[in-house]
Amino acid sequence: MNTAELTPAGKLTAEELGSVHLIGIGGVGMGGLARLLLTRGVPVSGSELREWPALAALRALGGTVHMSHVASNLDGVDTVVYSTAIPHDHLELAEARKRGLRILHRSEALAAAMTNRQAIAVAGTHGKTTTTSIMTVILQHAGQDPSFVIGGEISEAGSNGHHGTGPHFVAEADESDKSFLIYRPHVAIITNIEGDHLNNWGDLEGLKAGFLQFAGLTDDDGFVVTCADDPGTQELIAALRAAGRTIYTYGERDDADLRISEVVSTVSGVRYLAWLDGQPLGEIKLALPGKHMGLNSAAAVLTALRLGLPLDKITEALASFPGVRRRFERKGIAAGVRVYDEYAYHPTSVKAALLTLREVAGDGRLLVVFQPYRVYRTRDLQAELAEGLAIADQVIVMEVFGPGEVRGPGEGGVSLTAAIDLPAEQKVFVPDWEDVPAEVLRRSRPGDVVVTMGAPPISMMGDELLTALASASPDQAE
Repeated sequence: MNTAELTPAGKLTAEELGSVHLIGIGGVGMGGLARLLLTRGVPVSGSELREWPALAALRALGGTVHMSHVASNLDGVDTVVYSTAIPHDHLELAEARKRGLRILHRSEALAAAMTNRQAIAVAGTHGKTTTTSIMTVILQHAGQDPSFVIGGEISEAGSNGHHGTGPHFVAEADESDKSFLIYRPHVAIITNIEGDHLNNWGDLEGLKAGFLQFAGLTDDDGFVVTCADDPGTQELIAALRAAGRTIYTYGERDDADLRISEVVSTVSGVRYLAWLDGQPLGEIKLALPGKHMGLNSAAAVLTALRLGLPLDKITEALASFPGVRRRFERKGIAAGVRVYDEYAYHPTSVKAALLTLREVAGDGRLLVVFQPYRVYRTRDLQAELAEGLAIADQVIVMEVFGPGEVRGPGEGGVSLTAAIDLPAEQKVFVPDWEDVPAEVLRRSRPGDVVVTMGAPPISMMGDELLTALASASPDQAE
């Protein structure tokens, strides 16, 4: 994507967009933007081909949802919004060009909504959604009523977008297509930098340069927050300090501004001791397990403290944080089997999530249903993905979800399955979801933990597995 051709933050406001139509309004990213615009009073319509769960809420907020892609959907529309996943020749995009309507990438519409707000933009290879969600909840507990758009719904609250009355705007900043380079944040949070999306960046050095450029877009009186422990951020930290930019770090390193130690993760959550600038803050608790969750929370804690928010409100928010849907989300139990949804698809996050679920499984077995996300990632990081998946006792691998991509010879789910270092009877390639529930029923037993993991469609299928398990053993469902 050539971001030089996109409209950066500060050039438009949400109200100047007029009546907005979103192509693919049911997706998590588009749905969050739609919810934000609707709660801001902007007229919103959108088109979809599938009845996604979020659509009912958008209709309740006054949005119009068309269950087809046709030219007439654009009647009365001023601005059409598309995502990177929408092809250039999409019928509605072609019609918008024909009518001379304003056409914006999703990031441009989000940037317009950020205008005149203090933006807190959360970037990084993984951990963005959880960190963005924690940051949002902290601001809410501090009485700030932030605006936000999140790539996942905060559990129980059931929301991934909102127009608030406070000065802050919290949003994920997507590096995958370079669109984060059009934001102008007051605070830039960078959770980590690892090799990913190299089809757009060329190589790891190109990706690091992109993150450095993003960090340099912060306000002169703003700051950058990043992880002191992450190998990928070391050059970023040094470069920003050399340039005289304000940067704060968190992690277990002795020189971190927010230093954490004695990190303990159990089934009930993660806790750690924290120091800010050498002064003790006491114990910080998050009701989600996993050391990686602790680091995500530390990023938000450091940001909140530098913004001047009170420590008691921060710890209160963390203690009550319910988690994010599809991020370590327990769906229920049936036939004695606990079922979770998990969005992890990058090798590092896959490994972290499965190690945590291994703790949760206890004496039971861990069974993962994994759909790889993107052909290029599955090909380039196959060995690392296979290593992470081998943490499980049983692995069901589906075919790669890669809209618009072409799989080459020897690429895809079959190759990934073969690379997993497990006995043949403990792994299987099942291309299509329709055959997965029966395979889970055949392989699972009471006491097991089953997780659907990977690409967006599969990481939302826990409820369907629960139904299948409950149908097999209706007396053991909860």
